[in-house]
Amino acid sequence: MKPTNIFDPNYFHKVVDCQWACPAHTPVPEYIRLIAQEHYTQAYMLNWDSNVFPGILGRTCDRPCEPACRRVRTEEKAVAICRLKRVAADHKGDVTPFLPRVPTAKNGKRAALLGAGPASLAVARDLLPFGYEVHMFDKDPAGGGMMRSQIPAFRLPESVLDEEVDLIVNMGVDTHFGEEITSMQAMLDKGYDAYFVGTGAPRGRDLELPGRQEVDQHISVGIDWLSSVAFGHTTEITGKVLVMGGGNTAMDCCRTAKRLGAESVDIVVRSAFEVMKASDWEKEDAMAEGIPIINNRPPKEFVHENGKLTGVWFECVKPVKGEDGRLRYEPSGEPDVFMECDHILMAIGQENHCPWIERDIGIEFDKWDCPKLDEDTLQSTHPKVFFGGDSAFGPENIIWASAQAHKAAISMHLFMQGRDLRSERPPEGLNLISQKMGVHEWSYDSEHDTSMRFLVPHADKRAALKDIKMEVELGFNEELAAKEAQRCLNCDMQTVFTDRLCIECDACVDICPMDCISFTSNGEEQEMRVRLTAPAANAEQDLYVSAALGTGRVMVKDEDVCLHCGLCAERCPTNAWDMQKSVLHVPQLGSFAE
Repeated sequence: MKPTNIFDPNYFHKVVDCQWACPAHTPVPEYIRLIAQEHYTQAYMLNWDSNVFPGILGRTCDRPCEPACRRVRTEEKAVAICRLKRVAADHKGDVTPFLPRVPTAKNGKRAALLGAGPASLAVARDLLPFGYEVHMFDKDPAGGGMMRSQIPAFRLPESVLDEEVDLIVNMGVDTHFGEEITSMQAMLDKGYDAYFVGTGAPRGRDLELPGRQEVDQHISVGIDWLSSVAFGHTTEITGKVLVMGGGNTAMDCCRTAKRLGAESVDIVVRSAFEVMKASDWEKEDAMAEGIPIINNRPPKEFVHENGKLTGVWFECVKPVKGEDGRLRYEPSGEPDVFMECDHILMAIGQENHCPWIERDIGIEFDKWDCPKLDEDTLQSTHPKVFFGGDSAFGPENIIWASAQAHKAAISMHLFMQGRDLRSERPPEGLNLISQKMGVHEWSYDSEHDTSMRFLVPHADKRAALKDIKMEVELGFNEELAAKEAQRCLNCDMQTVFTDRLCIECDACVDICPMDCISFTSNGEEQEMRVRLTAPAANAEQDLYVSAALGTGRVMVKDEDVCLHCGLCAERCPTNAWDMQKSVLHVPQLGSFAE
């Protein structure tokens, strides 16, 4: 193998598994260390710089970072990264001194942001400090988009949402709330210099089954129903409620229905429990509130009498894993099941729906009704129009909207300045900073805390089920936050090897608790992986390979199982090993020097 180029920004980025998995590439270990030091405001602003909505995401994120956490290789549970993000938001001080300065004199360019959801808000935040005049349009009376209309208050309090939305709006956004956009052509006629479409994926999917049309008044599309609840149009639901679907929207629907007075609430899912799209914690919270989840039941027919819904017939299936590893569903042999109900909340998915965008104005769409975009720039086939969030590639979480917004803002800036959208994008970068402070002293805590994941406190269930606005998760207090923060393995503290300093004493091999360091003859990666001190089985994570040493051997470290404990650097008599913090510079509009 060739020596590893550790100065490739993506090399150590990939080693910091949580940051690598985060769509916005939030520097997770750094903000967790700040929380451990009780520097909550700094931790918040570090999050705000990358993911824009720390308080909101600390409650609602899908947490792609946590399954990637290196902690799952030593203990069962990942570090509670998402809940620690919330700690920073809950305990921060005044952040206004740290916000970017927005010039009062504008640069003469105007941008129109269609929709006031997370993607549009993040684009506004990035554009405003560069002197752009930013106009935001939305049919709702307040900003937030799906964060306001689809996430119940018992998960995301209105005060938290308002605070983070207003933080951006008050930077100088010209808001046009309560104005529904009915024509993209009409917007283009207004003559803005660039447009960003961040209107989400507003249409919920439906089921065309026997009896569907006859019981239409008893069936509500999940996202529309949640929106009606959010804006106070729906205040109760009675009788027996069935929620169809296995995603997070379905979990929100069933928990909301229970709080609005439903006699009973059941979730019925066509798939197996293990492959439901809902996050594990969402399913856990629903079941903790006494809501059963019934799996492997695809619906067959809506039953009605005299125009009134009486129930649904479901087929019974069983999951069977095919040769390709995918689950397929076959009849289980059990008889069909009839479930009584008075109302159905349909939460079986969302899809793009942009009837207000004319199809003859230069914006092309694919067969799934998604706009055809350049994935690197998010520019549509109409050069002035950019997309992001759910409007771009279909429904995703808020964190994806933030990541795409940063990319789109760069593109819009370059476009409005008449520059090339590809060649002039700011590059990704990486700094490595030694953490050595003395012979045996480091700037961080490298001790491996063996504690299991700490449980987050919850509100009293009986009280919470009576109040739709009572937040269920209470979050970590400072004491619990400090304990949970200590579980972080500081994966951004990299073991950096300098081959010219190595005397091949193998002391690092002897002291490594994970047997991840080997000195061996070079070879091809596949065969070398099996003859290391401990075979490196996970080919998705890299091997760190040095240049040839004095004996002709090479140093090989398995990045997959390294705990970044620093014992190799402690033990090395020549400082061939050093612990260096990797700081990733993710391109944003603020990366430009002007």
